[in-house]
Amino acid sequence: MVAVAALAAALSVWVWAAPGAAAVRLAELIGTRSRRPRPRLLPERPRPAAKAAAWRAASIELCQIIVAELAAGKTPGDALARAVLSVSAPDPAVLAPVAAIARDGGDVSAALLRAAPALGGEGLVRLAACWRVSVTVGGGLAALVERVGGSLREAEAHRQDLAAQLAGPRATARMLAGLPVLGLLMGAGLGMNPLSFLLGGPAGFACLVVGLSLNATGVWWTNRLVARAEGSPVTQEPATQGPTTRGQGP
Repeated sequence: MVAVAALAAALSVWVWAAPGAAAVRLAELIGTRSRRPRPRLLPERPRPAAKAAAWRAASIELCQIIVAELAAGKTPGDALARAVLSVSAPDPAVLAPVAAIARDGGDVSAALLRAAPALGGEGLVRLAACWRVSVTVGGGLAALVERVGGSLREAEAHRQDLAAQLAGPRATARMLAGLPVLGLLMGAGLGMNPLSFLLGGPAGFACLVVGLSLNATGVWWTNRLVARAEGSPVTQEPATQGPTTRGQGP
């Protein structure tokens, strides 16, 4: 029992001492190089958050390639088509119609809007707005796309910094979720029998219900605060509809 109590205490300390913001940020910078692929028996389905991050990265890469192609003297349609073929998109088949329409001189803005996913497609939406402005009022496409790419990079950097800062609250939620089990293990390790008290009478059952309710409320509230911080307007790309509004003038 003493060994169980020591193990529970060590586990609680490990959960409490979660990696801080600096450690999480450092892991993000070097983790992709140090990780080794693990064999999997079943194909892993990408999470929505990971897929959205991949689409945001692809949008930034798309803007950079378009600017480079335009600077090399390519026409806007050819620049977009070559960029679509070169970009590392999560689902290349989604962007394939955009390349075909760009080569044929069709409605590129509408094609980009159709290809933009619900999660992570903000960059494609803004690129479509730039294309509409360039076609409608004759603005410089290279300058518009370069500005959009810069704003997307800044927003992504801010999002990553925020995720690193929220590592502490996430660790707190994990700690709260594991406290009841750790408490039972530590009580058993000290020679007590907490389950017999909690399940042996009305008083113990009331304590169990109240304790679990308070713990669940704490976990829910912490996760809610983290979700609100992640979805705050500060983390969203500014002025998403700006170019579109300018292009709709009389």
